[in-house]
Amino acid sequence: MSNLLDSLSTELRRGTLTLAVLSQLQTQQYGYSLVQLLEKSGITIEQSTLYPLLRRLEKQELVESVWDTTEARPRKYYILTDYGAEVYEKLKEEWLKNSKELYKLLEGDD
Repeated sequence: MSNLLDSLSTELRRGTLTLAVLSQLQTQQYGYSLVQLLEKSGITIEQSTLYPLLRRLEKQELVESVWDTTEARPRKYYILTDYGAEVYEKLKEEWLKNSKELYKLLEGDD
């Protein structure tokens, strides 16, 4: 049962990570700062999960990136595009609606 539970938990978490990442890209962030922001909220994300997610979001034109080479160590910063901000707002609405519905369902599950 442990393997099945792990698999189902991973599946459940995968969709929420996209929403969590989008929520933090309303201001420009680089990978490590994004990990720290998410962890402050109790959401852990491995870099091996974050960077492919950021590349996918960029390919979908939800985020854009820019290199900052003014520091000794170059950093790639990510931020929501206008389209990404629209999609984020719709996803957030959908998440809140689904969460309320699921909460009602689970309340009687004692």
